[in-house]
Amino acid sequence: MERSRIVVAGASGLIGGALVRSLTADGHAVVRLVRRAPQGSDEVRWDPEAGQVDAAGLAGCDAVVNLAGAGVAGHRWTDAYKARIRDSRVRGTTALAEAVAGLDVKPRVFVNGSAIGYYGETGGRAVDESAPAGDGFLPSLCVAWEAAATAAAEAGVRTAFARTGLVVSRDGGAWGKLFPLFRAGLGGRMGDGRQFWSYIALHDEVAAIRHLIDTDGLSGPFNLTAPTPLTNREITAAMGRVLRRPTLCAVPTPVLRAVLGEMAGDVLGSARVLPTRLLASGFSFAFPDVESAIRAALRA
Repeated sequence: MERSRIVVAGASGLIGGALVRSLTADGHAVVRLVRRAPQGSDEVRWDPEAGQVDAAGLAGCDAVVNLAGAGVAGHRWTDAYKARIRDSRVRGTTALAEAVAGLDVKPRVFVNGSAIGYYGETGGRAVDESAPAGDGFLPSLCVAWEAAATAAAEAGVRTAFARTGLVVSRDGGAWGKLFPLFRAGLGGRMGDGRQFWSYIALHDEVAAIRHLIDTDGLSGPFNLTAPTPLTNREITAAMGRVLRRPTLCAVPTPVLRAVLGEMAGDVLGSARVLPTRLLASGFSFAFPDVESAIRAALRA
């Protein structure tokens, strides 16, 4: 891709920060959406939960990437916090998509965040992008989150959805909480360990988003997960092998439910998700298996 002007919402997050570093390293001009007063020409003011964005700051952009949203892990899912999770994604996406649709010269592509939570509980059944939405809070959230980008798509902007799995990184997200536990020898399976986890190395997550930006014709949902989802028990064993630590400290289901509340359903739930459309589009994973993804995270 030629050097471009790319707007990124959620640039301070784990994935957004890594994406900005990658784009900047390749000479692209990155404009960050910020919630405070802009401190330079590379920042644009917005308030996602209020549904407000300075549309004039988007003029001349070649691509818009929206990865913004209140954190799902690290907070108990009270009714108030669930509303914040939803509003930060749905209202922010709606405002950004409408701003993009209203530009005289529109960007080539709008890449919007989403999650494999779209599919809900799948058990041992493998699903890909052709599967319908599941039931529950996360599936309904993802459906509304993706629908909020309708204005951009209807305005003729190529719109793609990055349905992201568990990102393997030491620096944040759910996996960022696992590394210290396993290093201390306190890692272990969660619940019965038979639930499938669909993961992706942070490097591949960024590369896949850039693939969606760069590749003409790619629109609709894409699962950003490695091609080999594994059970929690298998991932626990892999973490132990790579870190050379015991993995005997299993966390019983009742304890998880007591500590995490409703979010425990996401930890204990099974999502066996395949990146069918991403692979068909020509994307190649640098770290397709969990051990290579863990080692890549340790080197980062």
